[in-house]
Amino acid sequence: MMPTIQNPAKPIPAFALFNLGFRPFFLLAGVFSLISIFIWGGVYVYGWPAPRLPFSPMYWHAHEMIFGYGMAVVAGFLLTAVVNWTGLPTLQGLPLAGLALLWLAARVIGWVVPGQVLPMLLLDVMFNLGLIVAITRPILRAKQKQQIGIVSKLVLLLLANLFFYLGAMGVLEQGVAWGLYSGVYLLLALIFSMARRVLPFFIERGVGYPVQLKNWAWVDRSSLYVFLLFWIADVFWRNVPVAAALAALLFAIHTIRLIGWHTKGIWKKPLLWVLFVGYSGATFGFLLKALTPVLSLSPFLALHAFAVGGIGIMTVGMMARIALGHTGRDIQQPSRLLVPIFILLLAAFVARVLLPMIAPAHYLLWVGTAQAAWLIAFALFVWVYAPILVKPRVDGLPG
Repeated sequence: MMPTIQNPAKPIPAFALFNLGFRPFFLLAGVFSLISIFIWGGVYVYGWPAPRLPFSPMYWHAHEMIFGYGMAVVAGFLLTAVVNWTGLPTLQGLPLAGLALLWLAARVIGWVVPGQVLPMLLLDVMFNLGLIVAITRPILRAKQKQQIGIVSKLVLLLLANLFFYLGAMGVLEQGVAWGLYSGVYLLLALIFSMARRVLPFFIERGVGYPVQLKNWAWVDRSSLYVFLLFWIADVFWRNVPVAAALAALLFAIHTIRLIGWHTKGIWKKPLLWVLFVGYSGATFGFLLKALTPVLSLSPFLALHAFAVGGIGIMTVGMMARIALGHTGRDIQQPSRLLVPIFILLLAAFVARVLLPMIAPAHYLLWVGTAQAAWLIAFALFVWVYAPILVKPRVDGLPG
């Protein structure tokens, strides 16, 4: 009897950028961070002509790092994580490419049609709505009500983005401030939620020895409720003493959480210590926020502790780990360039947050130094991860 001839396996396409959500959005986030900080550094530090946009270069920088870079990372993370949570697929192929194109169009349209806020608003809101729908559908189909908190944060980020645009159009008097500060705090809230879910898990399974980290229910609850009060007091009520007191309380709460998560083995694993350091940077931001009215500090120091530490370092650490794990690579053997990338981001944090307090007379030098460190770090990140994000999994599995 002749053996049955099996059809050869279908060849795996060499281009895998739209196989899963983390791929296009992590790549877009890395490239866009390079371009936007390069432009902002040229304008702010070196006096380049400001781009022709319907709002100031400073507002553009703040908005694009929050709702451009930050939302790209959020989209990549959630479109990938929801698959694991629900067992159901999220966007792939052309729908995923379409959502990424919406994000990109919202970043570009302000340059193509200068002076017009409405096209930016429409495209950005369409992207936000598209992401919310893409995340919500599998969550509802899987009946995972515990994930609704994540969806609610995305809805609030959409509203914050809308506040910004309405403020830029002169429709909402406090819209720009409400939108930008709410955007930072809501991104932090998402990052804290994700860190609570994954960081203890990563540490316990990544340090190479048995360890049971400490988590307290009262820390989980109080960190959420106090943060909500802090956001309201700082952004909408604008009560400086109350916001400072709540920030001091948040510093204490998150410090306790970090103590419970610490084990010495993390310092031998770059993909662990970078997340711990990023979380610590955000926690330090609460301390600076509490001390700002007492020591007459610049409010931008606390803001950049949140932005560079809590958002910047944490998101790069998460992207680095997720991209390895979801492409079948060994997370215990990452690229040797990861340590220089993480150290450069830490140097950017020191230069942007700490050095201006020590030697404020050289403020512009410290800002330029932070931007240079950030740019080199992201250039290396894109160099290492662009091939990983574009090529298929090394183990031949889908994703």
